[in-house]
Amino acid sequence: MTLDDLLQRYFGTRDPGALDPQAMPAALERIRVDFGMERDRGRRFALWSLLFMLGEAPDLDVAFEAESDREAARNQMDMMAAAGDPEAEP
Repeated sequence: MTLDDLLQRYFGTRDPGALDPQAMPAALERIRVDFGMERDRGRRFALWSLLFMLGEAPDLDVAFEAESDREAARNQMDMMAAAGDPEAEP
């Protein structure tokens, strides 16, 4: 499950710049429903990551049962924050 695939599935485009703001609420609802129903840890993490990038991710303690998944999510959040801050330590 790649970001391109997720964008195509939920937004009908692989181009993040072409996302239709009017389609956002319906797409977010579909992502949330799929996230809630998904049992595969990898696919669930991918859906959480997309929600996180869109500013709509649920809290880690709600999203993930396993501490290892919560730690992976924290690491991803830290990496994304560092990528957006040129002065952050690697």
